[in-house]
Amino acid sequence: YLVEQFITDEFKTVVQAVLDQALHGAETANFEFPLITKAGVRLEVLLNATTRRDEQGNVIGVVGIGQDITGRIAQEREYSKLIDSANAPIFGVDTLGKVTIWNKNAHKLVGYSSEEVMGQNLVEQFISPEHRARVQGVIDQAIEGEETANFEFPLMTKGGVRLEV
Repeated sequence: YLVEQFITDEFKTVVQAVLDQALHGAETANFEFPLITKAGVRLEVLLNATTRRDEQGNVIGVVGIGQDITGRIAQEREYSKLIDSANAPIFGVDTLGKVTIWNKNAHKLVGYSSEEVMGQNLVEQFISPEHRARVQGVIDQAIEGEETANFEFPLMTKGGVRLEV
C-alpha cells in the first residue's frame, strides 16, 4: 500500500525492491527517491531501510527512516549552475583526486568536456609529470582543510599544450 499510494510511478519498482530486500535481511542506506505528499507535493527523500527483527532474530518487518532532502537538492542545483556559469575555470576532485566538478570554462580552456574528465585522476591525467608531486601536495592540503588560494599550476590541454592556470 505504501509504495502504491505515495511513490511516483517511475520509482515504484525500485522502492519496492529496497523494502523487499530489507525484509530479507539486506539493508539499504542513502537511497534517494521522490515521495508524493497528501497535498500532492513532490518531496525528495533519502531513505535508510533496515530489517526489523524480534527477540529470536526473526525478520518481522522493515524500519524505513526517511529524510526530506528537497531543499538540499535545490541548493546543489543552484550551486552547480553557479559553478557552470562562472567566468573562470572551476574543477573539483574527491578525496581520491578524481574529478567530480568540471565547469564549462574549464572545458573551453582545456578542451576536455566534463564527460571526458569525470572520474579521471586530475593529477595523473592532466598535470605534466614534473609538476605532479607539487600539485598533489596542494590538493592533499585542501582536502585536509588548509586553504590554498591563488596556487598556479600547469594543466595539459587536450591538444597537448601546457597552460598555467
